[in-house]
Amino acid sequence: MPHTGLGKRTAARIAAVQALYGMELAGGDAQAVIADVLGRTGDTVGRGDVLPAPDAAHVARVVEGVTRERTRLDAAIAAVLAADLLLDRIEVLLAAILRAGAFELLAMPEVPFKVVINEYVDVTHAFFAGREPMLVNGVLERLAARRQAADGAHGAGALVVAQP
Repeated sequence: MPHTGLGKRTAARIAAVQALYGMELAGGDAQAVIADVLGRTGDTVGRGDVLPAPDAAHVARVVEGVTRERTRLDAAIAAVLAADLLLDRIEVLLAAILRAGAFELLAMPEVPFKVVINEYVDVTHAFFAGREPMLVNGVLERLAARRQAADGAHGAGALVVAQP
């Protein structure tokens, strides 16, 4: 039986990942894809979680930010991936999760690192049953550590990507 334990922000992260995934596979304008995923309230994901209405502003901020900053995000992710992994060889959905999580870590300092990491590990669990959540956790932990080190050495926001 489906349950509705997801909050609006978690649902927003899932919707943002779905939008990024859809854009990667089918292309399309960010606004049209965002509108499409926002219209899917009541869908189920993963273990039968029913998606509540997501925080639409958060979905738009993440999708537009990842779209705008993709080159910088990909470089940041590639810098912390294991030597035998290449971002362009990672499954499309997993890459979308990593990009969304990286954007929040690097461009949304108001959200604590641990919240971002835990949320995107949970998002990964909604779509994957294997080792992928561990990969997401490791990559986002390393990005957060780099961000913290840069903030301490150069002042807050040293690695922050542009915000809208």
